[in-house]
Amino acid sequence: MSDTEKPAAAAPVVEDKKPSTAEADLTKYKTAADIVNNVMKKLIELCVEGATVLDLCVEGDKLLEQGTAAVYNKPVKGVKVLKGVAFPTCVSVNNTVSHFSPLASDPQSSQALVKDDVVKLHLGAHIDGFAAVSAETLVVGASAQNPVTGRRADVIKAAWTAAEIAMRTVKVGNKNWAVTEAVGRVTSAWDCKPVEGMLSCQQTQNVIDGKKRIILNPSEGQKRDFEAATFAEGEVYGIDILVSSGEDGKARVEESRTTLYQRDSAITYQLKMKTSRAVFSEVQKKAGSFPFNIRCLEDEKRARMGLQEAVQHSLVKPYDVVYTPANTFVAAFHFTIALLPAGPTMITLPPIWYKPELVKTEKELEDEELKGLLARNLRESKKSKKKKAKAEEGDEKEA
Repeated sequence: MSDTEKPAAAAPVVEDKKPSTAEADLTKYKTAADIVNNVMKKLIELCVEGATVLDLCVEGDKLLEQGTAAVYNKPVKGVKVLKGVAFPTCVSVNNTVSHFSPLASDPQSSQALVKDDVVKLHLGAHIDGFAAVSAETLVVGASAQNPVTGRRADVIKAAWTAAEIAMRTVKVGNKNWAVTEAVGRVTSAWDCKPVEGMLSCQQTQNVIDGKKRIILNPSEGQKRDFEAATFAEGEVYGIDILVSSGEDGKARVEESRTTLYQRDSAITYQLKMKTSRAVFSEVQKKAGSFPFNIRCLEDEKRARMGLQEAVQHSLVKPYDVVYTPANTFVAAFHFTIALLPAGPTMITLPPIWYKPELVKTEKELEDEELKGLLARNLRESKKSKKKKAKAEEGDEKEA
């Protein structure tokens, strides 16, 4: 080639970029959230004096199945869209922290709600593995004319305010410990404590207990061993705020039989017993990687027997029912939040039952920093972002 000849222009490199599924995934999350919200509304209506916990749990799961069965029925690229219960309905009363969803054969299956019971409803649905999980707290028989007072009111107000602070602290660039610390500070305003060691987890498709986690009220050992994590853009979290009116937030396992379990997909083991293999196969088919209630399996007696070996070898993990001391109350709010490029967005909807006029407490949040955080919108408006950017530019020029 002579010096005057120009080399042929190189053909442009075309990157084989896969189209982003983020928008479609968010739609699936939100569809699941709408189903959960509709089920929650119906269950709240049913939480009246005399209603049994068992009936509420059964009805909740039935409605979740019906709701998910009605959507996404066309195959996508020839593949059937899997959907269903992402967290079985639990109804935990007063000092029961969580995971209470009895079987008809359990001694506590006849438990009925009475006036002034503090009731926590917890449930979730998924579309194609994208799960929306929600929990909220109500008091049986309360109304604007007959509001909740005393320690019941304190613990509910503390839990909801802590949830609002957590929503604003789970932000890109913040660390998980910031949420732990903020929730602890909030609840102390009402002389309450987060329940010790409760976890909130990152979510991805088919995973509601991801690697990045937040811990509430950790023990000294948990503080030492718990891994720090930084929230990043594109992540989704299920935030579980559980608050006790007790002095230390400690909880313990009591007599209740465990009914909720979840397969651990990171563990492999060849089960020896034929019954165990049959039950494990049924679990994989019906629940996949999501938590399930023994109630959804064909034969309850065989299921209990078959799960024993799976639990012993960590193929399946139990969701134990835990309690704070008698005469204490626990309130819970669980929400699912996505950290999108435009800012945080709530996937699940606001609580249905909770309203300030229903909960009357003499205590208030006095921490100015936290009050300032509560006054902020979850997502910054474009105007405030521009103001912030201009202020930063001005600071740089002055420097």
